[in-house]
Amino acid sequence: MAAAPVIPPQEAAPLSEPARVINTFIAPRKTFADLRRSASWWAPFILMVIVSLVFVFVAGQKVGFRKLTENQLQTTPKQAAQLDNLPADQRERQMEARTTGTKIFSYIFPVFSLLVWLIMAAVLYGTVKFAASADVKFKAIFALLVYAGLPGLLKAVLVILSLAAGVNAESFTFQNPIATNPGYFIDPAANPVLRAFGTSFDLFTIWTLVLVSIGLTCIAKVKSGTAYGIVFGWFAVVVLLGTGVAALFA
Repeated sequence: MAAAPVIPPQEAAPLSEPARVINTFIAPRKTFADLRRSASWWAPFILMVIVSLVFVFVAGQKVGFRKLTENQLQTTPKQAAQLDNLPADQRERQMEARTTGTKIFSYIFPVFSLLVWLIMAAVLYGTVKFAASADVKFKAIFALLVYAGLPGLLKAVLVILSLAAGVNAESFTFQNPIATNPGYFIDPAANPVLRAFGTSFDLFTIWTLVLVSIGLTCIAKVKSGTAYGIVFGWFAVVVLLGTGVAALFA
């Protein structure tokens, strides 16, 4: 009796860039598996740039960069007190410089994000390559981080809608603009360190971390437990460092 012919497994059809973006939300494994074929990341990045520019523009119109700067300053009581102790003319010059800095940095933030992703990709690449002996390319991990950041678009859209609806400008900041984490409900003047710690546990941040973990299992072929351990282990380190920095400036 003749043996049945062996049919090789069919490879998944390549995804278009729009399909990758959509699948990041509804079927992330399809997107991340496709990154092994092509590590292109320009589509989600362009979307992020557009939404970021709209977000900053609307915030500038509805809140104002001077008020945004003052609100952010209140989250670091030590710096706020030092500024308040300056003579009026010096304080005004300082505030003008800080306001200009806030405006410039806000508009170029997507470029800064690229630098952050490069650092994060290097850390993850080194970890999975040497600690988990994974067969993975750096550019695939970088693309994974860009795609995993897409949930931030939804958060930005929610913030834009809240600004359009007339959000309270007295407490609005770019760093924590909407109630998606425990830190949002903590008075920065009363407990800036606890606020910084609570802000780290944002729903959209956790969503992104989960996507990165799923992505590592797809592109680096590591076990799920290993992927989550790597991602959330580094997250814990970042949270502790961020809380420590907040304590220094509190």
